Amino acid sequence: IQHRLYQKNPILKAFTIGPMFRHERPQKERFRQFHQINVEIFGDAGSKSDADIIIIAMYLFESIGLNGLSLNLNSLGCPQCRPRFIEKLKDYLVRKHDSLCPDCQRRSVTNPLRVFDCKVETCKQVVSDAPSILEFLCVSCQDHFDSLQGYLERSGISFILNHQLVRGLDYYNRTTFEIQTEELGAQNALAGGGRYDGLVKLLGGPDHPATGFAVGVERVVALLEKKGPLEIRKPDLFIAALGETAEKTCFNWSTELRKSGLWVEMDYSSKGLKAQMKNAGRLGAKKVLIVGDDELSTGKGILRDMITKIQEELDFKNVIANLKKAFK
Repeated sequence: IQHRLYQKNPILKAFTIGPMFRHERPQKERFRQFHQINVEIFGDAGSKSDADIIIIAMYLFESIGLNGLSLNLNSLGCPQCRPRFIEKLKDYLVRKHDSLCPDCQRRSVTNPLRVFDCKVETCKQVVSDAPSILEFLCVSCQDHFDSLQGYLERSGISFILNHQLVRGLDYYNRTTFEIQTEELGAQNALAGGGRYDGLVKLLGGPDHPATGFAVGVERVVALLEKKGPLEIRKPDLFIAALGETAEKTCFNWSTELRKSGLWVEMDYSSKGLKAQMKNAGRLGAKKVLIVGDDELSTGKGILRDMITKIQEELDFKNVIANLKKAFK
């Protein structure tokens, strides 16, 4: 808002990582000071952005070896349809008043959605039979929620519809979601987020829709420590450069190949071929490209498959495209 980024980028995708502080009493795997990753899309009110955000979150955990996670999904509606649900929920909570904890007895009047957040067992039992906001969505919110589910299903992302899922802050509207694991006990959320279309305006900016999620770094670290060391990714290609000219040329090639998404390693110590091949084997490289000054003069090098041990000539004309093709 301060730098008016919304004027430069009508649709802005951003992430931040940094320390945060919480006021309430910390729970398991939660600390007074903690670190948080935030991923957000500003400027688009459609369900595609919500799906994009959720898929990014799921792929993030998958990429670091965290599997078996569950995605809980809900919609909180909008200012047009939510009031009808709030009134129905209040009526229900009035009838269950004596079964609620003192905090929820107060919340049931002032902010009834917060009752869904309570961890007291009797309150959890009460809200399990509470009315579902999904039955009160207006046509626009229902279309948005149906569309989101369609995008997730087509992307192979499974989810659980959870009408009790609300976020801990009141600015959320429509989509809310939480990614959970059973390996952290009762406090099982690894990431949570949703849509907050009115937040930018609330903070002094223009009416600018937004969606995003946050990840608690310490909780992810705690889960990774339980799982043991991560499996280290192995290089796609090791370039064995022999000779000063070959080293300079191959350095440029490695830079271009990395930009294309390949993991490329080189030996910078000007060792001989035998030592470099040994290094490639130690790193677990899938293929090795052997390039010497002689190969540069002929325009062809040797590409060796480290698993099958099969070698083939590789034409240096369109070398980047030829190497990318070798990994398809």
